[in-house]
Amino acid sequence: MSEQRNDQPLHHGAPAHALERLVFFSDAVFAISITLLVIELKFPHLPRGASNEAFLQALVDMTPQFVGFIISFFVVGAFWSGHHRAFDCARHWSPGLLMPNLFLLLSVAGMPFFTALVSDYYGKLVPSAAYCAWLMFVAVCNLWNNSMAISPPVAADDLEPEYAAMIRRRGWAVLLGTLTALLLCFVNPWLGQPGLLSMPVWRKALDALHRRGVIQRV
Repeated sequence: MSEQRNDQPLHHGAPAHALERLVFFSDAVFAISITLLVIELKFPHLPRGASNEAFLQALVDMTPQFVGFIISFFVVGAFWSGHHRAFDCARHWSPGLLMPNLFLLLSVAGMPFFTALVSDYYGKLVPSAAYCAWLMFVAVCNLWNNSMAISPPVAADDLEPEYAAMIRRRGWAVLLGTLTALLLCFVNPWLGQPGLLSMPVWRKALDALHRRGVIQRV
């Protein structure tokens, strides 16, 4: 099959066949990954005659696992939302999309493992740093992939430059947020996941710099 770029535009909002397959495949990987997160919530074995208090205590002891699951669920959901937003701007197929998209899906598929690691050993340096470092890898892949989708030759011919710049800023804000979380791990491992809350702060900061003309394309 030819690897030449297909410049056939979208018709009535439906993507060309190759672009459609890439988006559907990506949605499937995101869905599987976000579902696998719950499999790591393993209730401990209790004897058949265990008391209600024992069951309640076991649930309380699973708090880090529940927290890790919820955080990662919304993190993966946010990456899916970004992927959806970026590819809503895509109108042309290019084989150059394959590699960045596969790297993004690879990184997302690894989320259940790193979520289980940080949840089982919450507050420990290596698990927290590994989780945040993996998230930073996801963020790099996300920025690479989504930037391809909103740039020529893939993007719609009438895509507003300001909208494309907004998508890039969101990608950079996510990357900077994961970097912040990783650095905070080395200050205190308990601050790793909470450090992800810096993403909206980075987004506002980048938006402010853009409005002031300090940064243009981003």
